[in-house]
Amino acid sequence: MNIDVFGDADDPQGDVEAIVALVAAVQEAQHNERVEDFLSLFSKADPVWTTGHGHRLSGWDTIHDFTAQVLPGASKHGTATYTPVRILFIRPDVAAVNVHQVPVDQGGKPTGDPEGRPFYILAKTAGLWKIAAAQNTQVYQARG
Repeated sequence: MNIDVFGDADDPQGDVEAIVALVAAVQEAQHNERVEDFLSLFSKADPVWTTGHGHRLSGWDTIHDFTAQVLPGASKHGTATYTPVRILFIRPDVAAVNVHQVPVDQGGKPTGDPEGRPFYILAKTAGLWKIAAAQNTQVYQARG
């Protein structure tokens, strides 16, 4: 996996590995429709998440309620892979992460549906990286 990494981290290799693991945990929780596992990746300190369809969710309870409503059953027709492609350490305890999201069927084959480009702002507290803010954007495919 080739990830562009910029900025200064406290533990460059360890922090990158932890962030890659967090992105993998997002994929795993989404794929297996595990609401509590997904929510455990968010900071409890007023996180913000904007979904791929533009719904802005503010606060852990709001994100929880939305996720509990939409995640169960969401992978019935497929899921997605999540690959971190760029990490910018804004400061040693804050990172901006660009992710490449590819919709796949249950067998792991790309579906051809629009890809996503999640963008996470992560904060490191007590040695753990958590999602403080996130936005998912679908990739627009111009029709020619």
